[in-house]
Amino acid sequence: MLHLRLIVPTGRTDEVVDLVERTVGTTHLVVMPGVARDPVGDVVLCDVAREAGDELIGSLRGLGIDEHGSITVENSDLTLSARADQAEEDAPGDGADAVLWEELTEATHEESTFSVTYVSFLAVATMLAACGVMLDNAILIVGAMAVGPEFGPLAGISTALVQRAPRLVWRSLWALIGGFAVAMVLTAGFAWLMDVLGLFTEAMIEADRPNTAFVWQPDWMSFVVAFLAGIAGTLSLTSAKSGALIGVAISVTTVPAAANAAVAFSYSDYSQMVGSTQQLLANLGGIVLAGTLTLLAQKGLWRLARRGTRAGRPRVPADTGRA
Repeated sequence: MLHLRLIVPTGRTDEVVDLVERTVGTTHLVVMPGVARDPVGDVVLCDVAREAGDELIGSLRGLGIDEHGSITVENSDLTLSARADQAEEDAPGDGADAVLWEELTEATHEESTFSVTYVSFLAVATMLAACGVMLDNAILIVGAMAVGPEFGPLAGISTALVQRAPRLVWRSLWALIGGFAVAMVLTAGFAWLMDVLGLFTEAMIEADRPNTAFVWQPDWMSFVVAFLAGIAGTLSLTSAKSGALIGVAISVTTVPAAANAAVAFSYSDYSQMVGSTQQLLANLGGIVLAGTLTLLAQKGLWRLARRGTRAGRPRVPADTGRA
């Protein structure tokens, strides 16, 4: 269940209460007139099944409550109530499959910010991957993939495309392209320093490296893996079950490919640099394509589920209390 706390301008409360009562999957409605001070207004509380949350939040924003009052949404880990159980049963679909588009947009907006922290994580991950490819150490490669934060802007691009938000597309693209550019430049400098110290050599980059050679030898399987990972990552972001995201992070060769391209460039091995860049672009493109198609499919399926619910059963008024 989701718990909503609304600050509603005086005179709009009846309209909001009516909307909440008409929304399938809501319960525990409480109205506290005149208690809000900043902004001034009434406080309306309610619980809503996660699968009905996006529709209610969107309708509230359509009324302008976010502009003239406030909408606060919290996840309720435990709600013991027969009314809540009935609300979840009435709502379409399953809570684990529900997509809260406002929550997703906000999350991807934060994760796709070109910040010092974001660039630092990406640069450190790329340097770790450089050590991995030079030492032909798959464990270091996996560790670097887990550290990399690049899935945030990739998900931001997919979300922005589906939501038709061009500003978020450019913001995410800037974080992705700018972040990788800075990380690769720093990694090239790191490789130069390691060469001066005698820890990296040209023989290492030219060796066969059977455990890590895949990072600069792109093929169709690379795209297939990236596409499947993009689906899994998007599902983990949009559902209540997000444990799969770390698995996505360590399954796609983005950071290692960028690292190998930077190191190969520092040793003037342009064939490896080109192959690594192709691997990087194929993986990034596969994730964005998969994420966009997954979000479009989820949006379409939920639209059908809502239509079926509206046509299938009558609405039972929510429980209302006034303080």
